[in-house]
Amino acid sequence: MFDFLTATKIAFGRGQIAAASAQIAAMGHRVLFVHGQNPERSEEIRAQLQHLGCDVLAHPVAGEPTLADIEAGLRIAGDRQVVVAMGGGAVIDAGKALAAMIPAPRPLMDHLEVVGKGLPLDRDPLPFVAIPTTAGTGAEVTRNAVIGVPEHQRKVSLRDPRMLPRLAVVDPSLTDGCPRHITLASGLDAITQVIEPYLSTKANPFTDALCRDAIPRGLAAIKSLMQADTPDARDEMAWVSLCGGITLANSGLGAVHGLAGPLGGSTGATHGAICGALLPHILRLNQQKGANTARCDQIAAWIAAEFAPQAADMNTACDALADWAWDAGLPGLDTQGISAQAMQQAAAAAAQSSSMKANPVPLTQADLMSAMQAANPA
Repeated sequence: MFDFLTATKIAFGRGQIAAASAQIAAMGHRVLFVHGQNPERSEEIRAQLQHLGCDVLAHPVAGEPTLADIEAGLRIAGDRQVVVAMGGGAVIDAGKALAAMIPAPRPLMDHLEVVGKGLPLDRDPLPFVAIPTTAGTGAEVTRNAVIGVPEHQRKVSLRDPRMLPRLAVVDPSLTDGCPRHITLASGLDAITQVIEPYLSTKANPFTDALCRDAIPRGLAAIKSLMQADTPDARDEMAWVSLCGGITLANSGLGAVHGLAGPLGGSTGATHGAICGALLPHILRLNQQKGANTARCDQIAAWIAAEFAPQAADMNTACDALADWAWDAGLPGLDTQGISAQAMQQAAAAAAQSSSMKANPVPLTQADLMSAMQAANPA
């Protein structure tokens, strides 16, 4: 028995962006348009909205959103009717949070998990449209927004099923030419987000079907993209990212994301790079601690097929994946500015994480420390 929720409408494929403006305008004419640091990427669709008679208020988000960023957006939002976010996962999370909080009578802290009261929303969010320009987070089909709270040195979620987007436009052409280091980190995040739900204690037949399809496709796509930037590989990575968002929203994640939240919150390190560095070592640890043998063996075989054809077990496959990622340019945790003290704090904080609760086996703080310490090039 399981429940399954996702965005009201998903428009997937090259060229889908062309129809987005008319669909947005049908939801409301006072639009808050959240974009990344470079406003030029969204100029065309914003101009199309204005041509359709929309009052478009642009709001930039330069990095991963913090509590102060969301509060600043709320101060300018006024009586917007619809929120659109076009950018990477951070931009989409910011837009999702703003869509939730513009109608809300309570302050944001009342609704944040871990550091706040974790209360459900009192009112329905505004219609929200997500347009990803990277393939990694799957935020276009998740029911939460990750927000940094610097005073607590944490990244935590604003979460409510009603935060699922009204429309997710996943046009892989928007990811063409994404810088190599972002492609690598976000791609490994996407792969993590189809592996962890497959091993999760909340896995179900629907998410299993998506994960079994997406894991080998994601591993092949990220390997291909590090060799050449091709439309076919970009399309594959966008599909894997979408599957990751759907599966994590319905089956949860695991220890990689349980650690990534506090590590990113305390150091400012990039989420995808943290996940990519941790993935092989958490996989190995879960297998050693007794996670589902058949599923671990299948994941090891998928990894080996791309990175170590002669690999016979999870240990060898994980070594091969880690070595390949370092060679491709992924930084280790130490290179990302994550100290031993930050690791100790993250190991302690991870117990409160919703992601950790779905990990296939219990892990101690000592277990987590050993995985983090291993997440550096030899």
